[in-house]
Amino acid sequence: MTQKLTILFDLDGTLVDTAPDLLTAHNHVMKKFGYKTKNLDQIKDLVGKGAALMLGRSVWGSARKELSKIDDKKIKDKMVKEFIDFYGKNIVVKSKLINGVYSFLRWANSNDISMGVVTNKQEHLAVDLLKKIKIYDFFEYVAGRNTFEYCKPDPRHLTNTIEVMNGTINKSLMIGDSENDADAAKSAGIPMILLEDGYTEKKIEQIHNDHIIKDFVGLEKIIFKYLND
Repeated sequence: MTQKLTILFDLDGTLVDTAPDLLTAHNHVMKKFGYKTKNLDQIKDLVGKGAALMLGRSVWGSARKELSKIDDKKIKDKMVKEFIDFYGKNIVVKSKLINGVYSFLRWANSNDISMGVVTNKQEHLAVDLLKKIKIYDFFEYVAGRNTFEYCKPDPRHLTNTIEVMNGTINKSLMIGDSENDADAAKSAGIPMILLEDGYTEKKIEQIHNDHIIKDFVGLEKIIFKYLND
């Protein structure tokens, strides 16, 4: 029996453009705790490493003198809880699928490709988002930031997910939009497909990749090669 191909997907900025709803939640927290808000382009630079780091980086970048305040664990924990509570209630207001995602997922499913999500979002938020935006049923497994004891860019976030899905490293690949995805894929030894204009501060030439795509339209042509290797 030929081993099935396994594709792992990042979530924010890869499958779903979540930045508008993340921005709303972020700015809600910033206003409540007395910090400066951000715009859409700025929030895309902060997403991808979890709520705590996003909020911390947001504050540090806007006011260095506030560093000691955000370092107070009680305040930080309150901010993170407020963010997760608010975001969880407003998770699919403006968020939308990246162009071509739904058609690609249907194609992959029809070709017996195993698919999983590996995200630094909290697992329950990732599952809820995927369900509400109506693509959850395409995936065999969803690994969030808190699913294992480690998360991207640690390659074990990917390799453990592949193992859970009964896949193999040499028949797996990663699709993502940032250095977190790329660094994890490189360390795991699996091909990396990188989306342009991702949720990252880095330029595209600074991020490891095997293929670069604008969106999911026509991605089948790239995947077909791996499907038949």
